Amino acid sequence: QVQLQESGPGLVKPSQTLSLTCTVSGGSITTSYYAWSWIRQPPGKGLEWMGVITYDGSTYYNPALKSRTSISRDTSKNQFSLQLRSVTPEDTAVYYCARDEIVPSWGQGTQVTVSS
Repeated sequence: QVQLQESGPGLVKPSQTLSLTCTVSGGSITTSYYAWSWIRQPPGKGLEWMGVITYDGSTYYNPALKSRTSISRDTSKNQFSLQLRSVTPEDTAVYYCARDEIVPSWGQGTQVTVSS
């Protein structure tokens, strides 16, 4: 059974870059044909898909966030990462990583607050 765990700073200052890592166990991020996503949920709002990296390293982003978002991976560590640049308080949210499938597997989520 695959397990995902998000990690990273819980507090980021405005204009800085938010960086999170998802560590995967119980399955390889290079296994065909899985895809690995980042999703967030701001307080009081719905889920927002941010982007995905596929088993072969291809990336796709939410057009609304594309200019500020990068997703990468480290296959040697079985991890994939999110960078969100130029953050504002509007980027405060619980951030989740997930494996895309019929019944997605999710991490537990990590709270990130953008505040000075």
